[in-house]
Amino acid sequence: MVFGVLFTLCNCQPTVSNDTSKIERGMIKVTVLYPNEEGRSFDMSYYAEKHMPMVASLFGEVLKKYAIDRGIAGRTPDDSIPYQAIGYFYFDQLSDYEKAFGPNAETILRDIPNYTDIQPIVQISEVLY
Repeated sequence: MVFGVLFTLCNCQPTVSNDTSKIERGMIKVTVLYPNEEGRSFDMSYYAEKHMPMVASLFGEVLKKYAIDRGIAGRTPDDSIPYQAIGYFYFDQLSDYEKAFGPNAETILRDIPNYTDIQPIVQISEVLY
């Protein structure tokens, strides 16, 4: 029972339905981090059920996969979570991301206030392993 509850609380990793391939070396990962800041809000339901699927549909088939992490604990029991949420988008090439994000940037950014007042941090990385 406890395992089922924990799994339900932590399992926020939807994937793009048009491709279930694994993440491969050399792919581009766009990471969007939402720091856990006092007095700030984050609506995980909206983020997971509306924002991320909307972004995935805007990115189309160049988006190979996306995932969501929900912060549940810090390093020790006394530490607060460093991030409320972290979103990941995977592409074959950086140019795929740039071409997908550019024309949709205004729509994506305009939706952020619907789920948070946190300023997200974005990092673009190459998957090594």
